Amino acid sequence: MAVPSIFDLSLDALTATVREWGYPAYRARQVWEWVYQHKAEDFAAMTTLPQALREQLASHFRLSGLTLVAEQRSSDGQTVKRLWQLPDGQMIESVLMAYDDDRRTACLSTQAGCAMGCVFCATGQMGFARHLTAGEIVEQAVQFARVLEAEGERLSNVVLMGMGEPLHNYDATLEAIRRLNDPHGLNIGQRHITLSTVGLVPEILRFADEGLQVGLAISLHAATDEERSRLLPINRRWPLAELLDAVRTYIERTGRRVTFEWALIAGENDTVEQAEALGRLLQGLKCHVNLIPLNPTGGYDGRPSDPERVAIFQAVLRAYRIGSTVRVRRGIDIQAGCGQLKAQVVRGQRRQRKASPSEPRS
Repeated sequence: MAVPSIFDLSLDALTATVREWGYPAYRARQVWEWVYQHKAEDFAAMTTLPQALREQLASHFRLSGLTLVAEQRSSDGQTVKRLWQLPDGQMIESVLMAYDDDRRTACLSTQAGCAMGCVFCATGQMGFARHLTAGEIVEQAVQFARVLEAEGERLSNVVLMGMGEPLHNYDATLEAIRRLNDPHGLNIGQRHITLSTVGLVPEILRFADEGLQVGLAISLHAATDEERSRLLPINRRWPLAELLDAVRTYIERTGRRVTFEWALIAGENDTVEQAEALGRLLQGLKCHVNLIPLNPTGGYDGRPSDPERVAIFQAVLRAYRIGSTVRVRRGIDIQAGCGQLKAQVVRGQRRQRKASPSEPRS
């Protein structure tokens, strides 16, 4: 049986374990701070703990559940993408992005694969494997934070926009958010954390009652049910009218602005007609639109919109008094869209297996 990761223990569970071993509860808080604040890579490095406790921890837990499989860096040095293998062999991706205003943002995965099936998404094209634990989600951030701190920098922002649908893995995602925000943990402000969803209506309503100041982003990408259902199959379950009702409720309960994400696909959803339909749909909502020129994937033929069409699209939204931002395309030269590195590595492994001679049978 695999030794569990220390990241899969909540503070309460860690406290119970430490007390069961005969140590006072404050020792658990010390372990917690070594893991999340000091980013310790070895239990032996936790020098404020008794030697016996360090040895017990090392015999019962691992300090990592993620094994680095591959890493890619963009040519401008501002994007780093990592492919991790989990103890059961599943693989996930996470991305670190640097910005000129000193933000350092980690994009984290919440699932291995995804069940939502969005047609232009590399993760959606590979299907669903399993949910990640809260520890597996958080450790992705810790790994990047460790690298940044060694360089005299700090992880400032987290977006749950990697592989998977965060609200489909609701409980683990919420636990991960609280741990990311924990002042005794990574201490990332709630307003510096954003969760992106394709629009799971019951979970949006549940999320509205959590009392959090975390950002909510909705992957919209189309302004009519017919077009959105073609791109995002989840729309057949919760069409736009139900989704927008849930968004209004969320805004009313939290007072927070919602971001809508719109992947601009040339000739598909970047027309003036589409912009006007979007304007009518969102008019009067406390919202902002993130316009994202499509990141092409091998399983979808769409192309990113030209800058001229993007500018026209923005101008139409302005006429409806809807603010928008064109997201800077990060890591295009390393295929930094979620799922793309995994797909590339898996294809390579398959080619290698086919090229290798069969092992003799015993």
